Amino acid sequence: MRVFALVKNGAANEAFELREQATPTPRSGELLIESEGFGLNFADVMARLGIYRDCPPLPAVLGYENVGRIKAIGAGVEGFEVGERVLAFTRFGGYADHVISPAMAVAKISERFSVGEATALATQYITAYFAAEETVSLYKGDHVLIHAAAGGVGTALIQLLKRKGCVIFGTAGSEEKMEYLRGLGVDYPINYREVDYQVEIEKLGFGRKLDATFNPIGGDYVKKDFKLLGPGGRLVLYGASKMTEARGNIIKMLKLVFGFGWWSPIGFVTKSTALIGINMLRIADHKPEAFQRSLRAVIDLAESGAIQPTVGKEYPYAELPDAHTYLESRKSIGKVAVKW
Repeated sequence: MRVFALVKNGAANEAFELREQATPTPRSGELLIESEGFGLNFADVMARLGIYRDCPPLPAVLGYENVGRIKAIGAGVEGFEVGERVLAFTRFGGYADHVISPAMAVAKISERFSVGEATALATQYITAYFAAEETVSLYKGDHVLIHAAAGGVGTALIQLLKRKGCVIFGTAGSEEKMEYLRGLGVDYPINYREVDYQVEIEKLGFGRKLDATFNPIGGDYVKKDFKLLGPGGRLVLYGASKMTEARGNIIKMLKLVFGFGWWSPIGFVTKSTALIGINMLRIADHKPEAFQRSLRAVIDLAESGAIQPTVGKEYPYAELPDAHTYLESRKSIGKVAVKW
């Protein structure tokens, strides 16, 4: 089988090497899937740059999600048949044309979804679903802020929270993305490159604080988000993309670390606020039932038409470096995927 190995940290056009290796045999509880394609996530960019702690030692095969057809079934697996189209999770190893996945991390998916749409429903929509449905309770009229709202997780959060009737503030960095957010129903799109989002929300917030913020950025955005939260408010943190700006610069990295702020439990109790961290790798490892529940829920919502993944670009496999560069540029809208 073919795999893309990350052989060095740095620029995308120098980091990957296409290799041939033996196709594995599924063990008990596993499935072998012949991949149509795989999705990219910003954690992949951070791994390539050498700033993602969970990345295996190099050479490593990145990737968390594939869509394809079952080729072989391990002992003890029930409910699947060879040839069925499925969406599958891998703990790394996804940049390959054949992948092994535990059956609990696989779900059947119909032919109507493209590679980009299917893989969007994986890491990004599951992260959004877990954040918006499993970790917090939000209701009609609640005010929420979504950072990087035009990205994959941001798009998913918007669709999930519009169904609840929330009032949504969404940040992005271009007029094209502002229009995209308006089309999704974001009540107050904010171009963070032109205005201070904290000041803008304080002006637009009708004298009330936010009920929740969803933050994949980290750094000083965490402190600013807390200033926007009211009593009962929750900050959901599921990334630290600002680390890419500080890579290799100790001054910037220290500024980033201190930007997160120092928090005392007393402060959370006094203000009745909460900071919630999400790492879906940990959820998959230690709460597989919650992971499977989220996976099944997003596919059911998509199959019914209640949510609709947005695809930014689908690249042929030979253009993997271009796909990585595009995602890193922060110009992408929706899901970026690679097709075999």
